[in-house]
Amino acid sequence: MPDRPLSILFVSSEVYPFAKTGGLADVSHALPIALRELGHDVRVMLPKYGNVSERRNRIHEINRLKEVPIAVGETVELATIKSSSMQNPRTKVQAYVTTNYTYFDSKKGLYADPITGEPYNNDERFIFFDRSVVTTCLLLGWFPDIIHCNAWQTGLIGAYIRTMHKKEFANTRLVFTIHNAADQGVFPATSLEKTGLPKEVYPRITHAKQLNFTKAGVEFADAITTVSPTYAREITKDKVLSGGLHSLFRAHHIVGILNGIDTYHWNPKTDPFIPHHFDSTSWKEGKALNKKALRDRLKLPHEEKVPILATIARLGEAKGIPLLVEVLPALLRESVQVVLLGEGDPSLSATLEKLAAKHPGKLAFIAGFDDELAHLIEAGADMYLMPSLYEPCGLNQMYSMVYGTVPIVRATGGLVDTVEDFDPDARTGTGFVFRNYAADDFLSAIKRALALYRKPTYWAVLVQNCMSQDFSWSTSARRYEAIYREILARR
Repeated sequence: MPDRPLSILFVSSEVYPFAKTGGLADVSHALPIALRELGHDVRVMLPKYGNVSERRNRIHEINRLKEVPIAVGETVELATIKSSSMQNPRTKVQAYVTTNYTYFDSKKGLYADPITGEPYNNDERFIFFDRSVVTTCLLLGWFPDIIHCNAWQTGLIGAYIRTMHKKEFANTRLVFTIHNAADQGVFPATSLEKTGLPKEVYPRITHAKQLNFTKAGVEFADAITTVSPTYAREITKDKVLSGGLHSLFRAHHIVGILNGIDTYHWNPKTDPFIPHHFDSTSWKEGKALNKKALRDRLKLPHEEKVPILATIARLGEAKGIPLLVEVLPALLRESVQVVLLGEGDPSLSATLEKLAAKHPGKLAFIAGFDDELAHLIEAGADMYLMPSLYEPCGLNQMYSMVYGTVPIVRATGGLVDTVEDFDPDARTGTGFVFRNYAADDFLSAIKRALALYRKPTYWAVLVQNCMSQDFSWSTSARRYEAIYREILARR
């Protein structure tokens, strides 16, 4: 007898195309769609921020979910839960969207003011959101088999279900996925009372005498996953990478499942954001034409034999941007052009602006994030720089390979699981890997790549190796499905 389809609520603070600051949004779009394609009843839930257009995203009201009172400490705010959907050419997934003026609609950024960088009152915002998720299920009378919580912002959902609504959710199982163990959702002990949870729960939701959303998520989950096998090993051993929760993670047997990528959205054969489509048989012509389009867009001179090295990243230490800044003066002495797209740390942004002004025609820095430009960069660049200090999974190295752009990466987290150092003799491998977080090591890996680029026969083998990789979600979605069924069988 075939397994029955499951009902799954997938909860995330950001979901593409509604709201995005990083890879979490891409995963929260692609994995639910992949699970829907396996035949499950999947719905997603997220907040609606002030920069999200209801008209463009076709967000509409649900009569029975208007102006629902939600308590945050002594305050009661009203949530109106609206409906939308996300889709690919084969299937569609319903989305529930929590709206509230005070916590979300009045804020233009997702977690911090986009101008000052000042964080919002994120303890209250995500207490409110997590309670709205539970309340939505209660009002709909829908108690899914699985509630899949993603990142710290969803960490209190399990605590609410297991302490305040045990009976209603008796048959529901919880999965908590850690997307970045260093970003835990930590707030002062004074925030505990705002949760409305009973005091006997406090030890399970606090770490170092502070409210910790990630600890809460782990404590109340039936299964804990993270986004790559190597990162799962790292955060159970490394105090720094785990933000001090390594012992907790080790005790709860975290499973590492490699993220996939959305092969509808990221596909050089069909990508609507690039002017010239290509595949593994036509990559030379396709990439050359896209490289010309990229240079035109960024006003870089056309130099046929000069490679473009690119990075698309949040500007900060985690992505290794300080290391990249350190090697740029030496790198720009080579016959290269460098393209950087990103936003984040204002001081790093200012440094990159100055370097770009000093090296016109060699370095283009675009502050901010532009999805369309990101696609053109992946299609037009020859190499992708990813010197991450740590990398739970990483998606851009996979996007790069699919577009025939060779990744140069540091051996950490998911980069270990996805990029193999190229061996010219065996003709195996998909990129260039360096181990130590040091400028000399990074520069050495780049120089190895540049030397191989000047050997077109070998470079063609490497590009073909990259483009033959399968990073679709189908394998990973089946692994999640197996975890869902395993925890449901424990009843």
